[in-house]
Parts: sequence; C-alpha cells; structure tokens
Amino acid sequence: MDNQHHNQHTELDNDNDIALNKPSASRFMFLLSFFGFFIFAWSGCYNLYEHKYQRNDNITVPDNTLYEPKYK
Repeated sequence: MDNQHHNQHTELDNDNDIALNKPSASRFMFLLSFFGFFIFAWSGCYNLYEHKYQRNDNITVPDNTLYEPKYK
C-alpha cells in the first residue's frame, strides 16, 4: 500500500501556462492580432508607395481624340 501512495504525483498549475491563465491568453491574442493587423496595413501602404503611378509627359495623343478634335 505504501507503494501506491509514493507513485502518485500531484500536478501544480503553472502561472506561465497560457492555456490555464485566461487573462494572459486574451492579452496575448489581443497583442498578436493588433500587431498582425498593424504590420498588414503598413506593408499594404508601403506596397502602394513603391508601385505608385509615375507621370509620363512624353505621351503623344492623336489629334482626333483631343477635347476639341482636329480632323483632317
């Protein structure tokens, strides 16, 4: 009988375990989603900045497509 009592182990709750600590888990999920959204938005803005429209003034427009067209 003494043998049975010595083999039983009691598990202690770890405060650092995110599955057992609900406030810590919700804080972690909030920060993860906030920074994930922030990085996603920042990378989208940076991508738009890098691929912005660049003006080209050397375009030749046919005379018949002007606001006041000139026909031959």
